[in-house]
Amino acid sequence: MKLACTPAFAVAALAGLAFSSAGFAKDSPASPSETARIEQILAAHAKVVQVGSVALSHDGTHLAWTQSKKGKKELMLASWDGKNAHAVKIPGDCHEEDIHWAPDSDNLAILTRCKVDPSNTKPIKGALWVVDGAGKAAPRKVTDLSGFASDVQWSRGGQSIAFMYVPGATRMPFATASGNPRVGVIGQETEQVERIAEVPTSGGTPNILTPASLYVYEFDFSPDGHTIAYTAAPPPGDDHWWSAKLYTQKDQAGATPEVVVDPATVTGSLHGMQMQQPTWSPDGKSIYFVGGLMSDRGADAGELYRVAPQAGQVVDMTPGIPVTLHQFTFLTPDTLVFTQEKLGHVQIAKYTISDSAAQPSRVLYTLPGAVRGVSISSSAPHRIAYAASSFEHAPEVYSGALGDQPPSAVTAVNAALKPSWGKARSVTWHSGKLLIQGWLLYPANFDPHKTYPLIVSVHGGPTFANLPYWGTNATAYSSFGYFVLLPNPRGSTGEGEAFVRENIGTGKMGYGDLDDILAGIDAVEKIAPVDNNRLGMTGWSYGGFMSMFAPTQTNRFKAVVAGAGISDWKSYYGENQIDGWMIPFFGASVYQNPSAYEKSSAINFITRDHTPALIVVGERDEECPAPQSFEYWHALQTLGVPSKLVVYANQGHGIANHDDQVDILRRSLDWFGKYLAAAPAK
Repeated sequence: MKLACTPAFAVAALAGLAFSSAGFAKDSPASPSETARIEQILAAHAKVVQVGSVALSHDGTHLAWTQSKKGKKELMLASWDGKNAHAVKIPGDCHEEDIHWAPDSDNLAILTRCKVDPSNTKPIKGALWVVDGAGKAAPRKVTDLSGFASDVQWSRGGQSIAFMYVPGATRMPFATASGNPRVGVIGQETEQVERIAEVPTSGGTPNILTPASLYVYEFDFSPDGHTIAYTAAPPPGDDHWWSAKLYTQKDQAGATPEVVVDPATVTGSLHGMQMQQPTWSPDGKSIYFVGGLMSDRGADAGELYRVAPQAGQVVDMTPGIPVTLHQFTFLTPDTLVFTQEKLGHVQIAKYTISDSAAQPSRVLYTLPGAVRGVSISSSAPHRIAYAASSFEHAPEVYSGALGDQPPSAVTAVNAALKPSWGKARSVTWHSGKLLIQGWLLYPANFDPHKTYPLIVSVHGGPTFANLPYWGTNATAYSSFGYFVLLPNPRGSTGEGEAFVRENIGTGKMGYGDLDDILAGIDAVEKIAPVDNNRLGMTGWSYGGFMSMFAPTQTNRFKAVVAGAGISDWKSYYGENQIDGWMIPFFGASVYQNPSAYEKSSAINFITRDHTPALIVVGERDEECPAPQSFEYWHALQTLGVPSKLVVYANQGHGIANHDDQVDILRRSLDWFGKYLAAAPAK
C-alpha cells in the first residue's frame, strides 16, 4: 500500500510518484542554495517516463505497455523484443488503464478512463476498446462505460470481454482514494458495489453477472469458460476486504454464488487471514490463491493454497516457506512461476506442484530492483515481460526468454537518466533472534571523512517492504546529503509468513518493529559515518504511525515527518472506514479489548515526546483520517514541542495532486534541514 493506514501504501506521497514544479509554501522558506537544489531534484523527477501495465500476447509474439510522462499516458505496441515499437492513439481525451491480449493473440482489450472529478459527485467515464495487434485496423470501441472499470479479461473463448465494474461510480473504489464528504444521514448512503460485468466483443451493454449483495475484488474464469472464481464480501467493499470469501458461480447473470473458502471458519494457517489472486488450474480441478496476513488489498503476499471448486479441503501448498510469494502463473499443469521476495530482493522462481505441495525447483534469477506487471506467455517458447526500476536504473520495460538470466530492457525511455543520489547497499542485522534486512542509501558526493545525518524511512503496511525503486523521496533525501535507512522490520514481507505475523497480538504493534529499527541504526553506525545526534524518521501510513510512536519511546530522533499517521488507535478505530483490517492484528475490536489498542497509541505516552514533528495528511483520508494528525499536533502544541500540521484539500490517503506531492517534499527537506543541520568535517 500498488500500493494504507495499514494498507501498505507503496507509492504514497512520501514514497515518490512523479513531481512537477510548484510554488513552495511561503511559511516554509528555504535558502537560495537549498531552493536551487530542490528545483534540480524536481526537474529530474519530471523527466522520468513512468511505465504502467505490461502485457505479452499468449503466443509471446506481441508486447504492449502503457507509459506516461507529466500525467500524459500512451499505449505502446511492439514485437516481443521491443522492435517496431509505436504508439497507438485511442480516440478521445481519456487514458489507457488496463490491457489484456485475446486468446488468439491478435487483439488487445483496453479499458480507458477519463479524468476523475475531485468532488466525487460526477460518474467516472470511460470505455472498452479492442485494438488490432498487427496495427492493420483502427481501434474499435466496444462499449461506453459510466462508472469505474478495471481488471479486463477475455471470456467465452474470446467471444466476450469481462471486467470489474462499479456502475455509476463517482469515486475510485479504493480506500486510498479521496473519500466522499461525511455529511447527511451516515450509514444510509447508496453503496457503490464492484461487480463482474461482461460484454460481447461485437459490442453492446455490459451484462452484470454477480449479485449486488457481493462486492467482488478479483476473479478468474475456469478453463472451459463456464464458471467464475472470485473473492467477495458484502458491501461496503473498502472495509470488508479483510473478511472476503472465495466463491464460484456459473458464468451467467442471476446464477447463485457458492462459498468455496471462508477464512473465518477454516482451520489451519489460513484461519482469519486474507486471500488474493484466485486462479484456476489448467485442468479446472483446483483453484489456487495466495493467502496470509495482509494489511492491504492488492498486497498478494503470503503462501500458496489450493482448494477444489466444490468446497473441498484447503491445502497450504508451501507451509513455512522462508520467502514471501506474490504473483504466480501456470507454466505447465505441474509448474508455476512465482514472483517472490526474499530479504528485500525480488526473485523469479519456478515451483513444481503436486496434489499436496508446491516445491521450489529453482530460483531463475534475483532482480536488482522492484518489478510490476509480470506477464508470461502461455505457449512455448515461453517469454516473460515486466516493468522494473531500481536505485541504479530508471523504469524500463524488460522482455525476453524465460530462462536462467533476466531479460534485457527493450525500451530506452529513461536511458539518459542517471542517479543524482548516492550508492545503495543491502544491509542485514540481528534484533534478538530475528534477522532483519534493509537498504542503506549513501549521501550524494559521499566523503568518508565527514559525518552525516541519517533519516529512517519506514514503509507503510505493515505487510509491505522497502524495495529498490527509482526516484522516491528517500533518494531525494540522499541527493540532499543524508544517509537514508529503509528498514524491513518484523511484520514486513520477504522472510516468510511467520515473520509477517510477528506483529500479531496485544502490545506488539510498534514495539518489536521499533526495536528492529533501532538495532538497524546501531548496525549502520558501525559501518558508515552517521552522526548519532542527527537522526530523523519519516513514513506514510503505517510509517506515519511509527514516526508518531517512536518519539514517545526513545529520544534518539531529533526530527520526524509523519505522513497520514495514527496517533490514537482507540479513536482511530471509530474514525476510519477500514477497521476490518485491525482484527487480525489486535485479535479483537477496540470495544472488546481496548487495552490492546491503548498500549500502542502514541497519545498515551505523548508527554515523553520532545521531537519536532512535521505532520501532513489528506483532508479526505479514509484510511488514516485527518483527525489522527490533528490529535497528535494538538498534543505537541499544548506541550510546547515544535510542530506543524499541513492538511491537503480534497486529498485522500494517496496524495494524487502533483503540486501537493511537491509541497510535501519541499516541506520535508526544509524540516529535516532545520533540525538535522550539517556538522563540519572531521
